Amino acid sequence: MKYQHVQLHGFGYELPPNVITSEVIEERLNPVYKKLKLPEGRLELMSGIKERRFWDKGTRPSDAAFMAGRKAIAASGIPAAELECLIFTSVSRDMMEPATGSFVHNQLGLPERCLVFDISNACLGFLDGMIFLANMIELGQVKCGLIVAGETAEGLLDSTISNLLSDSSLTRKTIKNSFASLTIGSGAVAVIMTHENYCKGQQKFVGGAYRANTRHNDLCQGGQSINASSDQGSILMATDSEELMKRGIETARDTWEDFLAAIDWPPNGINVYFCHQVGQAHARLLFERLGLDPAKNFETLSYMGNTGSVSAPVTMAIGIEQGIFSKGQSAALLGIGSGINCLMLGIEW
Repeated sequence: MKYQHVQLHGFGYELPPNVITSEVIEERLNPVYKKLKLPEGRLELMSGIKERRFWDKGTRPSDAAFMAGRKAIAASGIPAAELECLIFTSVSRDMMEPATGSFVHNQLGLPERCLVFDISNACLGFLDGMIFLANMIELGQVKCGLIVAGETAEGLLDSTISNLLSDSSLTRKTIKNSFASLTIGSGAVAVIMTHENYCKGQQKFVGGAYRANTRHNDLCQGGQSINASSDQGSILMATDSEELMKRGIETARDTWEDFLAAIDWPPNGINVYFCHQVGQAHARLLFERLGLDPAKNFETLSYMGNTGSVSAPVTMAIGIEQGIFSKGQSAALLGIGSGINCLMLGIEW
């Protein structure tokens, strides 16, 4: 897929105020570490994540998305009253119904003639939202719109730690399925996209490619779990991290070939990569298998952790802010999500 008239016109992001180190998480898991004889520092060593950020108690996904959306609107200079579409794209949601986007729409004071809906596709939701909005813009259905994501990972981390501490049958083997849940962090990001005839942006949305490898949809699954002793709901995930990495990178390799063909870019012509960040081993193997220069990979993993749908776009927003991605350059957003789904997007400045 390729686009001719779609522009990116202002990122906004919000980093949560509370910093939680991997060391602190290990301290909370001290009884488990002692029981299984796990070495201290294992979490940071294996993931490359020194710390992650969490919201204040009571912060909802819509609250986080609102903060980022407000900044994106301010950065773009486009009046909120002219936005014609709002897409909320996080894994985290306020509730099952109504759409979390409806709360963000109200908080931002967007017009009634604004299409509002949620997209859910694990960690690829934001990138999928970019495709949906780009399609509407390219077709002339809307002239400008806003994509938002607000991930709230606090509940998953707390539930995971509680579950590990209470599991008397836990072994070095079975704890592996919970490892990915200890790498997550919270965050929020937003971007405004426009038709070039309405308002010229800084970056051009070139296009991309996608692949689905859903034979492996059992490698990362999560949702509400009921605690039998309290009847209280908690969020838990089970992830076969090693197999998910292997199958995900297989899918990425095929998607990469489609991506280069779709946008007609030479592999060595891309200046910077912004990836969905799971862990340092994943990034290293991905770049090795795709034959990419790891020096071109801009990362926020060490201080943000895995922030789900926020990960790749917030890394791009920070990269722009730090001058990593600038005028005359091209960038690729590389996303791999559970399912398994893969999506790669090209951006020119």
